[in-house]
Amino acid sequence: MVRDDLRYTAEHEWVEVTPDGTLRFGITDFAQEQLGDVVFVSLPDPGAALSAGQACGEVESTKSVSDIYAPVAGEVVARNEAVIANPELVNNDPYGSGWMVEVRVADAAVVESLLDAAAYAAIIA
Repeated sequence: MVRDDLRYTAEHEWVEVTPDGTLRFGITDFAQEQLGDVVFVSLPDPGAALSAGQACGEVESTKSVSDIYAPVAGEVVARNEAVIANPELVNNDPYGSGWMVEVRVADAAVVESLLDAAAYAAIIA
């Protein structure tokens, strides 16, 4: 499933602008399907500085370990503690309760530089 209201990266992260202007991200439905059952998630601490395109965490499944890449540069303002405690949320609801990190950016318009739903759907087709 690719949601039209989100932006995406070629590394299979999704991004949304929250009502307070931070950017929330996680891995896509396609990514969680490829991984299989997620058993462990490692996320950056609040206050950490992220660089766009750099690894900022890991998702471990019964099949493999994959890096999570920061889709934008910014400061981590929140991480989803529920997904750390219950990694299966990534499989059950990757765009909802399975979100991973919220980032404060200088300009939320940076999200416009990411892939739209049609471009991401073409990548995974």
